[in-house]
Amino acid sequence: MRKFYKAACLALGMLLFSCSTQDLTEDSQNSTAASNTNSSETSKTTPVKNNISKFWDFNNLDEWEDATQVGEANYFIENGNLRLFTNANTWDRTKIKSIATYSTGTYSWRVFVPEMGVGDCASIGAFLYSDDTHELDFEIGYGKETVRQGLNAASDDLIVYTTSQANPSHSFQSKIKRNQWYTFTITLALNTKKKYVATWKIDNQNLTSKTLTYGTATKFKIFCSVENLSFIGDHIPATQNYALFDWVEFK
Repeated sequence: MRKFYKAACLALGMLLFSCSTQDLTEDSQNSTAASNTNSSETSKTTPVKNNISKFWDFNNLDEWEDATQVGEANYFIENGNLRLFTNANTWDRTKIKSIATYSTGTYSWRVFVPEMGVGDCASIGAFLYSDDTHELDFEIGYGKETVRQGLNAASDDLIVYTTSQANPSHSFQSKIKRNQWYTFTITLALNTKKKYVATWKIDNQNLTSKTLTYGTATKFKIFCSVENLSFIGDHIPATQNYALFDWVEFK
């Protein structure tokens, strides 16, 4: 009788252990599933912090749209480059812009800067735009004669304007040679007050930096342009002016 009692107790104990182990396993699986679901939901609602990298090589215009303000949409793909141009005796403003917007990171444009007409009010633009008071630019052109003299520009020099249009306003001028490829770069970083610090570079050489009064609440579209603009020359263009964009990158 005592042996039977022990055997019964042992069998009952094994049964309870088996059930307990199964329950623990099921609880563990359910907990993991719930954890994965919550993690997935969190990832959808948590903002991604600048782990975006984009490269456009201009074999097509995917992810870009027309932004021309005056004249026809004077651009096309040519041998893997984007060619934009403006016509003589016009105030054409030929532009494309990215469909998406971006914030902190490094923006680069690989651009062929041609000869450009002497004295022409024509500008090659590589710039970031949110609105008229939140705009950061490279503008390249012949330059007004007064500016050229102030920079002691040679006959084969063009003038580069690096600007923040407002908040605050900032402008810096330098020289580059005609008929060459350049990489123009604007880097947007954040300071300890979460404000943008903009840095402009050409071929990885620093030109100028400026702390802005705003931060990542302002996002930018990326622009490529050739525009006939009065500030960058002394007369309405007498020639057709153009630029080639090999690629644009954001990282």
